[in-house]
Amino acid sequence: MSQPLADSQTIANQTQSPSENAEVVLQYVVLRRDLIDTWPLGSVVTQGCHASVSAVWANKDDPLTIDYCSPEKIDSMHKVTLEVKGEAQIKNLSEKLTSGGIIHKMWIEQPENIPTCLATKPYPKSVVSSYFKKLKLCK
Repeated sequence: MSQPLADSQTIANQTQSPSENAEVVLQYVVLRRDLIDTWPLGSVVTQGCHASVSAVWANKDDPLTIDYCSPEKIDSMHKVTLEVKGEAQIKNLSEKLTSGGIIHKMWIEQPENIPTCLATKPYPKSVVSSYFKKLKLCK
């Protein structure tokens, strides 16, 4: 399930080009704690990988994504992996991100149609951190 892209003016106002931005660019990945506690760990990690790759690929032409995946930075990517309690919380977070114009991918496992996790496209930390400040690091 792809989230609608925010218009380019909104994104331009929220982000700077990589050359102007000395701030760390990162990707947030959010997993469901209820699945971590009930599914095999590898399956949950795989869901996060799917969402992360999908969010990057869907935004492969975005200047921040290009910079994030550049040969000079590919070995020093920054990700923050957080958790929410369950399905209702991940859906609520996705709605808040969409309302705020934050591009992300909610991964829906098929054929079960289960929302398992989400990942943002790469953003400067200052642009997106407020959406995630109440969440716990995934441990």
